[in-house]
This record gives sequence, structure tokens and C-alpha cells, in this order.
Amino acid sequence: MPRHTRANMLTALVVAGLTAGSALAAGAAPAAAAKASSAPKFLSASQLPPHPSSSWTAGKIEDGVPEVFQYCLGDALLAYDARHRSFRTDLETGANQLIVVAGSNSKAKALATRLNKDFRDCVSESSDPDIEAEYRNFGTLPVEEGAHVHGVATVASWGAMDIRLLSVGRDGRTVTVVDWGQMGGFKDAPVKAFKKTTTTAVNKLH
Repeated sequence: MPRHTRANMLTALVVAGLTAGSALAAGAAPAAAAKASSAPKFLSASQLPPHPSSSWTAGKIEDGVPEVFQYCLGDALLAYDARHRSFRTDLETGANQLIVVAGSNSKAKALATRLNKDFRDCVSESSDPDIEAEYRNFGTLPVEEGAHVHGVATVASWGAMDIRLLSVGRDGRTVTVVDWGQMGGFKDAPVKAFKKTTTTAVNKLH
């Protein structure tokens, strides 16, 4: 995807993060068990940052890259088979997890490095005059081969405010991306709880 197109989709990617779970059917059946016990495990709804007034609902595990990740990270993921799971609450808060198993540790390391860079670049290269975006680097986490936590807040000229947290983590040749989003700003972001969720996500990979 050309960079200018990706940049102009910055607002859409945040909004997509909020609404990705809206298509989940109520009472969806649990995802099928992994074919092998060594397969990477996904987060459960209870492992997401607690919502103050609503519970999380987990969608089924599906193949492919969800729309919310395609705007900024799609180019880096083109060469990989991925699986994902979406989560939602009843109050316009959404989350997603993506897992990729690369062919080797070195390929996974390169993928994680690029995903972190592409997300930062996607925010900094935004050229939409109607959207003001602020990026914050929330640092790394000492889990397995490491994880990095990012945040972006957007304010639209018509007043809409959205906040998104995103992390990239790796265990060996497996990479996971986790994101969380809702309306609001950085003051509304559960950074500490999201870091705990990220740590759990990486630990569950193997």
C-alpha cells in the first residue's frame, strides 16, 4: 500500500480498532482447539485490560490479517500466514490479537522490527489536515525475546477523539501483535494493564 494512502487512513485504523468487534455474533461458539499442543495460544477475553463498566467478548480465531492491522502493518505481513482474534465490549471498546509463525527466529526478529517501525512511521507520516495525531513510545517489556508498546491518540477537526495502544512481541519464531482502542485520549488509556496483557500474550505463544 503506498505510504500516502496508508497515512491518510490513520483515522480509519483507529476507528476500525474500536469497531472491529461489532461484527462478532453474540454467543459465538468457542474457537476450535489447536491442532497441536505446541501451537501458539491466543488471549482469552478475561486477559484483556479490565473495562470499568462492561465485560469483554472474544470472537473466534480466524485466518488472515484483520482490517485494523492492514492500514499500517499490511505491507510487512504480506509474505506471512497469520491468524487473528477480535474482542469487543458493549461500549465501543475493541481489541485484536494477531499471531504469525515465521520460518526461523531471524525472520521473526526481522518481522517484529519492521512492524514496530511501520507503526511508528504510519503515525508520523500522516498528512491529513483534519486529523492531529500524537504518538507515544511506552517502551519495551522483558518477556521472552521482548515486546514493544506504542500509543497513538487522534483528534479530528470535528471533535472526535480516539486512543489506541498497540504492542509487538516475539517468542522465538512466533510474533504477536495486540491492540486496544476506544474513544478518548491518553488519560483514558490503561497502559499498565495493557502491558500486562501484552506480557501474557507473549508468554502464551509457546
